[in-house]
Amino acid sequence: MTSGRGLSMSELLAQGGRSFSFEFFPPKDAAGEDQLWQAIKELEPYGPTFVSVTYGAGGGTRDRTVAITGRIARETGLLPVAHLTCVGHTTDELTAILDELSTAGVRHVMALRGDPPTGPGTAWTPTEGGLTYANELVALIRERADMRIGVAAFPEGHVDAADLETDARVLKAKYDAGAEFAVTDMVLRASDYVALVERAAAAGADFPIIPGIMPILNLGSMRRMVEFSRRELPEETTARLTPYADDPARLRAEGIAIATELCEALLGAGAPGLHFYTLNRSKATREIFANLRITV
Repeated sequence: MTSGRGLSMSELLAQGGRSFSFEFFPPKDAAGEDQLWQAIKELEPYGPTFVSVTYGAGGGTRDRTVAITGRIARETGLLPVAHLTCVGHTTDELTAILDELSTAGVRHVMALRGDPPTGPGTAWTPTEGGLTYANELVALIRERADMRIGVAAFPEGHVDAADLETDARVLKAKYDAGAEFAVTDMVLRASDYVALVERAAAAGADFPIIPGIMPILNLGSMRRMVEFSRRELPEETTARLTPYADDPARLRAEGIAIATELCEALLGAGAPGLHFYTLNRSKATREIFANLRITV
């Protein structure tokens, strides 16, 4: 993918085929670092369109995000996308981070408002001298000639959106500011993704929207993640997993099957690709790829 590092995601997708991408997070210790690079090594042969690296609340992982994306740019053939949020930074600090990323060879950024520093579900408070909305961050990045921009989209609407139409207008504002593609929060139903794409198109946000995939490997942890965004697991999903609540291996296998079916439905509905939330492990993603007959 080295030759594609100067292209926008729209241009990469326009070259044909579908986008398959992976998301990682900055590890906290040496063991986590080893696990991360092992996952990258195991997934690199699949030739993803890009890999993204998240950014901790309040900028807590700023240095590690820059270091990891820079290393990916230097040492692999992968295209790295660095997450950047409005949380805890002034505009001058955000500009400095963009300079660091550029120096590290990173040319693609995922521009996010970010979760409140006090945790999901609490009130959002902008940093003095900083930015309030993701579209403002997109506009700041867009001023640079060397950066390409992605943004987040939400299949069931953002937790702070008054309604789905308002959520679509927010996505349109990010598109108008210069975003070139979007990646969704984890999709729980293919129909939610399809409805999001329809709302975005109606609002005039004419860019690729890639659905995010999080296979359910542990029912309790998935429920907690879903609750953070005030959503619920679909009843049909819970019904399939609950019988295996005391059998982790069978629950994991059913979770992989559900994720595979979801991927098939999304691709069948016209999704331009799939974005896998890997949690810095490769096994579940590789199993889904095998089920989808996507090979190295």
